[in-house]
Amino acid sequence: MEEGEPEKDVDMVDLTSSSAGVKLVDAPILFFVISHKAITLELADIHRVAVEALDTGSQGVELVRVLSRRLEFLQIVYKYHCAAEDEVVFLALDAQVKNVVFTYSLEHKSIDDLFSSIFKCIDCLQKEKEDFSKLFNGLTCYIGTIESFISQHMLKEEKQIFPSLMKRFSSKEQARLVWQYLCSVPMLLLEDFLPWVITTLSSVGKTDFLNFIHVVLPEETLIQELFISWLDNTELSAQSCLEHGKGTKSHYGIANMKHMLKLGTMVVHSSEMKLLTKKNPIDGFHLWHAAIRRDLKEILEELHQLRSSFCLSTLMSLVAQLKFFADVLNFYSIALDKIFYPLVDELTKNDPSTSHEQFSEGSRIEELQRLLYCKLQGGIQLNVLVEMLCQEVESFVGRISKKLHFLETQVFLVIRENCSHELQLWLLYRSLQMLPLGLLKCMIIWFSAHLSEDESKLILNNVMRGSPVVNRSFASLLYEWVRMGYSGKISLEKFRKDLEEMFSSRSSLLEKSFNNSGSSSSQLDMQSFDKSNNLLLQPASSMTSNNTVSYHPSSLSIIEKIDTSYSSGINTHIFFSDSQKNLSFFPGTSSRSSNDVNIPNREFIPIDFVHFFHKALRNDIQHVVSLSVKLAEDVGILAEFHRRFHLLHFLLRHHSNSEDEVAFPALESRVTFQNISHSYTLDHNLEVEHFNKVSVILSKLISLQDDEVVDGKKLRYKRLCLKLHNACMSMQQTLTDHINHEEIELWPLFREHFSVEEQEKIVGNMFGRTKAEFLQEIIPWLMASLTPGEQHSMMFLLRKVTRHTKFFEWLGEWWEPIKREESLNVEKEPKISPVLSVDPLEAVSTYLSRNGVKQGIWNEKGSEFSSAEFVNRDCCQHVSLSADKKHNAKGKENVDLSEDKARFSTAVDKKKCTETDVCVAQKETTCQGKEMCCKSRKQEHHLMAQEELVAVIRRISCDSSLDSEKKSHLMQSLLMSQWIVTQKLSNSEVAASNDMEKFAGQFPSYRDEHKSVFGCNHYKRNNKLLAPCCKKLFTCIRCHDETTDHDHSLDRKTITQMMCMKCLKIQPIGPSCSTPSCSGFSMGRYYCKICKLFDDERQIYHCPFCNLCRLGKGLGVDYFHCMNCNACMSKSLSVHVCREKCLEENCPICHEYIFTSTNPVKALPCGHLMHSVCFQEYTCTHYTCPICSKSLGDMQVYFEMLDALLSEQKIPEEYAGQTQAILCNDCEKRGTASFHWLYHKCSYCASYNTRLV
Repeated sequence: MEEGEPEKDVDMVDLTSSSAGVKLVDAPILFFVISHKAITLELADIHRVAVEALDTGSQGVELVRVLSRRLEFLQIVYKYHCAAEDEVVFLALDAQVKNVVFTYSLEHKSIDDLFSSIFKCIDCLQKEKEDFSKLFNGLTCYIGTIESFISQHMLKEEKQIFPSLMKRFSSKEQARLVWQYLCSVPMLLLEDFLPWVITTLSSVGKTDFLNFIHVVLPEETLIQELFISWLDNTELSAQSCLEHGKGTKSHYGIANMKHMLKLGTMVVHSSEMKLLTKKNPIDGFHLWHAAIRRDLKEILEELHQLRSSFCLSTLMSLVAQLKFFADVLNFYSIALDKIFYPLVDELTKNDPSTSHEQFSEGSRIEELQRLLYCKLQGGIQLNVLVEMLCQEVESFVGRISKKLHFLETQVFLVIRENCSHELQLWLLYRSLQMLPLGLLKCMIIWFSAHLSEDESKLILNNVMRGSPVVNRSFASLLYEWVRMGYSGKISLEKFRKDLEEMFSSRSSLLEKSFNNSGSSSSQLDMQSFDKSNNLLLQPASSMTSNNTVSYHPSSLSIIEKIDTSYSSGINTHIFFSDSQKNLSFFPGTSSRSSNDVNIPNREFIPIDFVHFFHKALRNDIQHVVSLSVKLAEDVGILAEFHRRFHLLHFLLRHHSNSEDEVAFPALESRVTFQNISHSYTLDHNLEVEHFNKVSVILSKLISLQDDEVVDGKKLRYKRLCLKLHNACMSMQQTLTDHINHEEIELWPLFREHFSVEEQEKIVGNMFGRTKAEFLQEIIPWLMASLTPGEQHSMMFLLRKVTRHTKFFEWLGEWWEPIKREESLNVEKEPKISPVLSVDPLEAVSTYLSRNGVKQGIWNEKGSEFSSAEFVNRDCCQHVSLSADKKHNAKGKENVDLSEDKARFSTAVDKKKCTETDVCVAQKETTCQGKEMCCKSRKQEHHLMAQEELVAVIRRISCDSSLDSEKKSHLMQSLLMSQWIVTQKLSNSEVAASNDMEKFAGQFPSYRDEHKSVFGCNHYKRNNKLLAPCCKKLFTCIRCHDETTDHDHSLDRKTITQMMCMKCLKIQPIGPSCSTPSCSGFSMGRYYCKICKLFDDERQIYHCPFCNLCRLGKGLGVDYFHCMNCNACMSKSLSVHVCREKCLEENCPICHEYIFTSTNPVKALPCGHLMHSVCFQEYTCTHYTCPICSKSLGDMQVYFEMLDALLSEQKIPEEYAGQTQAILCNDCEKRGTASFHWLYHKCSYCASYNTRLV
């Protein structure tokens, strides 16, 4: 807990808005939410104790033992809580709402791993003495991580799982689910757990909880009395918590049972109290062993008969009995390990025996459980399966018989000879309390049905014998169950049938396969087995072929019928190895680690982009954590940590948004996968809290670093570094688990159920919502974390996804790897033919002079001429004329310039303005001279007439001395001669003018002259661009193109210089003025160095896929780029008619190129585009698309008017009854319509937008 942070109010249960204010009696499923509260409070308190010990330096071995005891209890409580959710609650919910619960089961596995890491750290602390402080710091970090992880997990459950349960299940059904959970928890743990839970409730909450107990428990008075007696012992439990740590009274599971043994021997054990009579409480185990041997032997005999007869009529009953015995013997083995063996070791200290350890190792109950619960692969035959089952059961019976004999002759004999009746009775009751309530009732009833009259009296006497260590309510309940079994109220046959129903209800597919209608009995047996050979020994849930989980929930009617039904799967979760759990629950999935989800050696597909991104995120998260470790020792890396942390935050936020807006909706659009991503969306929202926590600590560190460093602040700085590292570790665990779970559950679905084209569209939409400035950060960062092979694959994916766009053109503008790639491609291009490399004008001139043809546009020296000399000569002749024309025609501009001059306040500014006037005058004089020069030059060098041109081309075509390549080159050069000469003349004139004058237009221009706002009609900006083609200054590119009357266009890539309108200095183009006197004067709020675009008033963004600047807030904000259409569209058009490169065409009305048009564009329903203004004018007289002829909107009203019109018209008799073949432009179907000279109605869609065929 943070310093100064107030504790949470323990009197209120923090529920979501949907369940707030609901009483536990009305929604019994909220019992799990109350358990959440108790667990999170306990974790927070444990973390607080550890942090305080770390801060004060009071950590020690004793504190580690206390923390260990509390964590052991918390671990076993949370294990049963998770197992109950997986095997009871989640199964029931999945039957109603698919694709919700699997994510939470994956998180349960992660939490289990975190507990394992904690206890490994505790083991090291108990062994190591040198690095104790460092190890304790690691333990504190682990505790903080698991606290954060569990809190987030539970919060998600309270937002998604429990509201769904409350909505879809009645109060009675919820109560049954909770009761099944309570019946599956060992009674020894339950006795401690319930009082511990209610300590977190207010007095009102405790009253509500007691009422809840009466609602959940069946109408069996003795069971209710037992639970109430547990809840009344809250003071005893609280005292135990104070002495031994919260919840450690039972010492169940991992906890050491020797503590309870010491308590028991002090009370009842004494060598003077030995009673060596024939009737001892411990002798009841002999009777129980005999019943087990007898039933197991009968099961084995029946299996042998099945192997011979191939009849499956009793197979399900045998499997259910085996599962029952496996559960009972599993808990019996635990009781031996935790109670009886420690007692025997204590009693035989002088002669220790390890035979029980060796024997326990060889019992291997797990092998039978593996066969009973695993999902067998392939179409295994009946005789093979029954043979496997016979062999395993035969081996199992043999091992169990040996173990029971060993217990009777050694273990129980020692206890009988050395322990009093009272201690034996305590051992008997304690071993029974090791079993869950539901399993205990089944076991007691089964056992009692095997007893004779004398044996039952012995058992009943032992049960009713009073003792201070035995709960009277528990003894009364056992007495009733023994009497019920012995009286014959529940026979063995009925008990076995109930067992079969209870176990088969948790494998509904199995029951269905056996109940399928069939022909003869023998055919039914074989067919049903063939259908269920993978289900006979199958768990309550299984993985389907599409990596989703198929749950087979318990029937609530069965739970109601068997009022103490327990879940065998819960205990499978708790006690068996990971491999067994994987087989019995979510086989092949829950154990997958991050290493298992790496991309194998296969063909890369578009969706693999996500795996690449995840890999880079993992690397960056690890790097941030590694930096946090070094902060305490090296203050200099604080800036680097700050940069990398915020980069990680930005990248993860962007990726999460892409998943939430694009990938997850695409997955949810498939009916099969609805609800599958909601948990991950909740994760994305909760991840912000982790980053905020780190940001707060980081801000404190930065402020502390800026202050003067003293000893006290050094200590505080180190503590903050420790907090920062712990927060980073918690964040790493949460984020990496989230990524791993996504790759286990979600992303394989895209590969299996989405085509490559669909994946391209998804990845394209993710990219299409990413701003250019974001991509400039993401792409280099992503490539840096990939191997060369992965980089090549990533570039291939990018080219494939963005093949219709100008994305790689944009990349080449700024990213060096693409620039190098383009330069290499240029070098690899084939060289031009020598014929084509010759100057076109020189080739034509040479040919014409050789053949004696008059050269109208070439001088006598060939194609080379001195334009500069000609321009200079003509300019001198026309200076006076130009000056006069300038004086008359440009008078207004001179006035404007004089007014501009008056605005300058200093002498320096006035001087600059004077120089500007002179420059402008020279510019106008030169321009006038150039115009006269051009006119004179064209008159002197007249162009070849059309008839002459045709004659020369024919001569070239008929010239046998030329090959086809030379002929083509000469004819093409001849046809282009006029344009080539004009270009050369223009370039020569510009070059000549540069030697005579400064740049034209070197003066300010205004968007609003009265307010002194710089700019032009198109943009508000503070600079002008120097056009290299004209060597003139223009406010914007559009001004240039309009001024030159579209004679030529200004290429944005060639612009390298600009003029600041404040200082009028020519300088390299950039976002601000580089002149010192301007002090970084901004050229505009928006600057694009690719488009050379400046703007100071509108919201503009650069689209990396159009490689153009467009109006709007940006991609992902109000626009997205469709990769197929290659168009930026409003986010409201996410669903639209998609046409490949639809923007790269002319407007069908005005024929302007739409892609670069500055006018608004209207998207038609058919997918074609036209300008909005053109659309308004066009629709005044037309209602069909000018390209495809489909209707431009809903024309139903118009068509109804036509119906009314035609109904009043009479067709001439000679045409009556005739039909015409038509094609509907709207539905594109062919049909027939009644004869009419103008209107023909489609019989399919009732449209009149048709044409005759």
